[in-house]
Amino acid sequence: MDKKLVWLVTFLLLGVSTFADAKEPTKIPRIGFLGSGSSASMSPRTESFRQGLHELGYAEGKNIVVDYRYADGKADRFPDLAVELVRAKPDILVTGGSPGVRALMKATSTIPIVMAAIGDAIASGFVESLARPGANVTGLSFLNTDLSTKRVELLKEVLPQMTRLAVLRHSTVGKSSLEATLEASRHLKVQIQVLEVQGSNDFEHALVAAKKTGAQAINVLSSPILFAHRNTLVELSAKYRLPGMYESRDFVEAGGLLSYGADLNELYRRAAVYVHKILQGTKPADLPVEQPTKFEFAVNLKTAKQIGVTIPPNVLVRATMVIR
Repeated sequence: MDKKLVWLVTFLLLGVSTFADAKEPTKIPRIGFLGSGSSASMSPRTESFRQGLHELGYAEGKNIVVDYRYADGKADRFPDLAVELVRAKPDILVTGGSPGVRALMKATSTIPIVMAAIGDAIASGFVESLARPGANVTGLSFLNTDLSTKRVELLKEVLPQMTRLAVLRHSTVGKSSLEATLEASRHLKVQIQVLEVQGSNDFEHALVAAKKTGAQAINVLSSPILFAHRNTLVELSAKYRLPGMYESRDFVEAGGLLSYGADLNELYRRAAVYVHKILQGTKPADLPVEQPTKFEFAVNLKTAKQIGVTIPPNVLVRATMVIR
């Protein structure tokens, strides 16, 4: 073949290849992340999710983009933030807690939604079953009703003379947890005073009411809104000398007395695995909802001393984390 012809053919092939590359740039996946806390700083949950992405080889701004939106501890902000995220046309949406999941499900029925941490996903109507979620929602769930029972039992062990317990619940979530708590309290012969709150402005009024009616401790039910205001709740519990039981060790690290539950930071880290699998082509409907197998029991001995509570040795030895 003539050398000029060979050169011409090579040039044309390179030109076609270059043109094709220019026409089909690599698409960077876009994730929409809806958090319950403050936008002022990354929460432990957000950091855990980012860590999970990093471990899977994702670098934000390079091979993945994450749009963050935060409700700042206000339940009424979720619907608007969900719509805002959906309008950005992400490949996947990620959130934790019933308010976030419910808002995203209302905003879209097609974009995959990963639940980073949810109580009872079936009872909440988010999935058809754990093995076969059935639609565009999957992720990680924890046995909130079983955990609720265990929390009351642990409180009774720490406070054997306890006959009256205040239960703090955000009005939009925690019905199944409340039912389990009530059932456990009947078995242990403990009277329950249910305190429903809408936001942080209701906290002090609720704890004052609990103290006036003779509550000897407070059990804070799982809620992304209550978690967002954990520092305020812990401070008020100390102020009114109400030993507190909480959903996660984050409360104990903030000064709360006790917590029992799944490692929620680990669940958020695992949520990144779901994101990866969906980006690789797996449909959410075919991804079973994962449940934790390890639970944490945290005790703050500093707080116990401040409020005059003695943690029995047989209880302390079961703690997975102790703050001294």
